[in-house]
Amino acid sequence: MVCGGFACSKNALCALNVVYMTDIINASWWVMSNTTRDELERSLDCCGLFNFTRQYQQDYASCRALCKNRSPACEVCGEKFLNHSDEALKILGGVGLFFSFTEILGIWLAMRFRNQKDPRANPSAFL
Repeated sequence: MVCGGFACSKNALCALNVVYMTDIINASWWVMSNTTRDELERSLDCCGLFNFTRQYQQDYASCRALCKNRSPACEVCGEKFLNHSDEALKILGGVGLFFSFTEILGIWLAMRFRNQKDPRANPSAFL
C-alpha cells in the first residue's frame, strides 16, 4: 500500500512509540554477532543493551568500552539507540512534512493554472 504526503509521515511517526522501538532494538541486538556488539559498544562508549534484560550482567562483563574504566557507570547502549532513533525520526518527520506541503502547493498551482490559454497561440484557432 502506497501512501504519500502528510498523512503517511504523520501516521508512520505516531506508530513508532518507545515500546515498539525497544522491541526492535532488543530483537536486533540478539541477532548481532559478538564482534558487531563489541564494535558498537566501543564506538558508542556504552555497555550492554538495557538493564532489564537477563543477559545484561554477561554483556557488561564482556564489554570492552572505555567508559568501563571511568568512575561513573557506563550508559547502556539501548538508551543511546533510543535517543539517536528519536532524533532521526524527528528529522525524517520534518523532511516528510516539507515534501507534503510542496505536494499540496503543486496541486494548488495545477488547479489554479490548468485552464490558461497560451498567449503565443493563434487566437482564432479553436482550442
